[in-house]
Formats: sequence, structure tokens, C-alpha cells
Amino acid sequence: MNKSLFALVLTLGLGSLASVHAQQAPAAPAINDAQIAHIAYTAGAIDVTAAKQALNKSHNKAVIEFAKEMARDHAAVNDQALALAKKLGVTPADNATSQSLAKGAAAEQTKLAALSGAAYDKAYADNEVAFHKAVLAALDGTLIPATQNAELKSLLETGSKLFHEHQMHAEHLAASLK
Repeated sequence: MNKSLFALVLTLGLGSLASVHAQQAPAAPAINDAQIAHIAYTAGAIDVTAAKQALNKSHNKAVIEFAKEMARDHAAVNDQALALAKKLGVTPADNATSQSLAKGAAAEQTKLAALSGAAYDKAYADNEVAFHKAVLAALDGTLIPATQNAELKSLLETGSKLFHEHQMHAEHLAASLK
């Protein structure tokens, strides 16, 4: 499967957090909870936007049901994240990774908007697989371990479980589409 441009940007943006390249000259500054909260919120908002586009474009019952699930679940987690931020008195901080995610998502939405029918459905499902894999890698490998606040960490862990379920559902959907 070819990764979409969006998934590539997502992987690059979130991958930069992992500091996996030992040969990097100066170490990247540590990411803080406000930035982590913004990245997680941005990822959820991206999936809600993608789901809304799918609900407007698709006529495939399975794609529509999947998109409804994505919109509902990611909006609910983002609502919980905003409530937690308010409770903690924390303002999620925009950062380079969040900006990269948003830019990549906009490009992917434009690409998907040009498609229709089965081609749209397949591209949407494939992108959802790639998106969930990339977000999970960032959540489990970087964001959750770097989170200092226990409540935020718990919310991210819940989000990780949700993303794992969504990834499996996206994989099944993508496999069912020709």
C-alpha cells in the first residue's frame, strides 16, 4: 500500500518527536504537556474532519458507518481533552508538530475531495489505516511516555486504546474495498 502524502507528513511530523536518529546534532527540546495536549487534540480534530468529508462524499454503507464512528469517537475524546485542560488550567500549546499535522491534513483533504465513488472510499480507508498507525506510533512511543500529568497520561492511554480499535476497523474496511 502506498502511504498518502498526509500519512507521510504525519509520520515525519510525529516521528520528529521520537528522536530516533542518534546522529542528530543538537537534541530536540523536550516536549511539554501543553504541546502534547495540542498534538493529541489536533490528531483527533483531523480525524473528525476526514470523517465529515467521508459522510458527505461516500455512498458506501460500510464507509459511512466507519466515518460516523470516527466522528463520534474522536469528537468525544477531544471534548474530554478540552474539559481536562480547563480543569487543569492548561492551554494546549500550538507547536511545529501540530502545524505539520494540520498542513498535511489539509493537503490530504484536498486530494480526497478530487476523488469519488469507489476510488474515494478506498483512498479514505487506506488513509485512515496509515493515519491511525502513525498516531499510535507517536502516542505509544513518544507522547504517552513524555507526559508528566497523570490525568493527561490516562486520557492519552484511553485514546491509544481507541486508536488501536479504530486501526483494526480501518484495516478491515480497507481490505473489504476493491
